Amino acid sequence: MVIIDTWIILPIAISLGIDAFSVALSAGVFPTDNEARRAFRLVFHFGFFQGGMTLLGWLGGQTIAPLVADLDHWVALGLLSYVGGRMLWSAWRNDDNLCLQDPSRGTMLVMMSVGTSIDALAVGLSLALAGSPVLVPSLVIGVVAAGMTFLGLRIGCRLGALFGRPVEFLGGIVLIGIGIQVVASHIGG
Repeated sequence: MVIIDTWIILPIAISLGIDAFSVALSAGVFPTDNEARRAFRLVFHFGFFQGGMTLLGWLGGQTIAPLVADLDHWVALGLLSYVGGRMLWSAWRNDDNLCLQDPSRGTMLVMMSVGTSIDALAVGLSLALAGSPVLVPSLVIGVVAAGMTFLGLRIGCRLGALFGRPVEFLGGIVLIGIGIQVVASHIGG
């Protein structure tokens, strides 16, 4: 059994958490009536999905690796592009009803959580192939993603208050860009 040191898992967790940070930054642009509740839901779900997908990848081991490897990046692109496209459409139309007023609810929350944690599935699979235990790494990955989500929300709230709609455009572009980056990293290497 290979045990992965925390000093190795922490940079992996941070690199996985960058997607959660970026999406939270985009989501934080939109003010809501209850910021604390929204922050809790996003932080909890992003952290839970990052850690959970790491566990799922580890449990899947080699049996589902070929199936997941062929589709995971496309799923992430589709989910993040949908959410980003809605943000762009809302900003372009200047329509507050289309705006992601509270992305911490329902389908949008699940889509963003899955879209940002697809790479954690591959990390879990890698841990399984290396013969490493997964509990501590998945907890570290989940906690780091939760922390980075919180940080992204705080910064996004401040940017949204300062700049308004232009940040909404930027947020939509960032989400679509993350999806494209996921596909490019899987196709290119």
